[in-house]
Amino acid sequence: MSRNRSDEVPYDRELIRSGGVSRTRGRGRAASAPREQRRGARSVRRRRSPFRAIGILFLLLLIAGGVGIFLLGSRAAAFNATVSTAPFPSTALFGALNGSDRVNVLMIGYGGGDHDGPFLADSIQVLSIDPETDTTTTIPIPRDLWIEGISEFSQNGKVNEVFAFGEAEAGLDEAGNRLAAVISDVTGLEIQHWLSIDFAGFEEMVDAVGGVTVQNPTAFSYTNIEAKYQAGIWDRGTFPAGELELDGHDALEYSRARYTSVFEESNDFARSIRQARVLAALRTKLGDGGVGSIGPGLRLMDAMEGRVRTDLSVIDLALLSSHLSSDRRIELSEGPVLTATTNTIGQYILIPTSWTGPGDYGGLRAYIADQLAQPIPSASASDGAAP
Repeated sequence: MSRNRSDEVPYDRELIRSGGVSRTRGRGRAASAPREQRRGARSVRRRRSPFRAIGILFLLLLIAGGVGIFLLGSRAAAFNATVSTAPFPSTALFGALNGSDRVNVLMIGYGGGDHDGPFLADSIQVLSIDPETDTTTTIPIPRDLWIEGISEFSQNGKVNEVFAFGEAEAGLDEAGNRLAAVISDVTGLEIQHWLSIDFAGFEEMVDAVGGVTVQNPTAFSYTNIEAKYQAGIWDRGTFPAGELELDGHDALEYSRARYTSVFEESNDFARSIRQARVLAALRTKLGDGGVGSIGPGLRLMDAMEGRVRTDLSVIDLALLSSHLSSDRRIELSEGPVLTATTNTIGQYILIPTSWTGPGDYGGLRAYIADQLAQPIPSASASDGAAP
């Protein structure tokens, strides 16, 4: 007959189970002691579990952050490939914006699509950034500025035609490069980079950030047909004075309105001021960078894809966005620097006041250089806030 294995163990199993209390003494305490020990063991485990949970959460956040950065980088790289001639990742502005020489970027707006003269430049502006003072000067270039005697544009014509000729010959990249070269020559500024956008892209950009708010100092009604302008027929709408909430369509109309009920608003100079207000408002919507700017930035990338062409990388576009609000404007207006006349076929054109013949832009260059040398009264002023 076999024996029970418990009879063979060389220790008192019951004594160990009882926590050192024999069967014959303190049976009540013997029952309670193991429970207290187990309760103590559980309490130790509970005290450790929050730290373990925090560690796991931290690890998950690191993983999620890494995935987020990867996805954001992938999205930026894909966007860069569709809009820029510069490689990703790269930057031409980071060092320049932390240097001492001016950084000059040409901003070009054009109709595109089914518009008449789809590649005639409708808006031409130079953003001249002074890294030492961290200020931006905007120099709008009138579309009717006459270009003659410039090697980069042997055809001769209005400056807004340069972009169209370049696009017809070799596409948007050549259009941007050629207009930048011409503007460099006539202004005396080294235009290092350029960015172009069509009307639809402009609308979509504004809509992508939920619209913009501008202060409009002068109420005006408008039309888009010269004959109706001459007849005083304002069939396109009215922009009242005061604060305006503009969606993409209205922002484009506000920026482009040329035939208006107010004489002072019916020229390229007034248009360029309105365009600057919209750009400043757009800059406000983008924020000051950081996590809060990621959402608007991604929406802008979606809006700009297929609508923007530039020689700046997506990293440089992010750097440039903080300079869309201008601290000063240099107006190339009739009188002090430009003179209105007509060309041989009767077109209205603007030439430098001191013009002596083809290629003479010395007076224009000197005027711009002198204006840029003047101190900016207040670095906090901007077109977005100006009345």
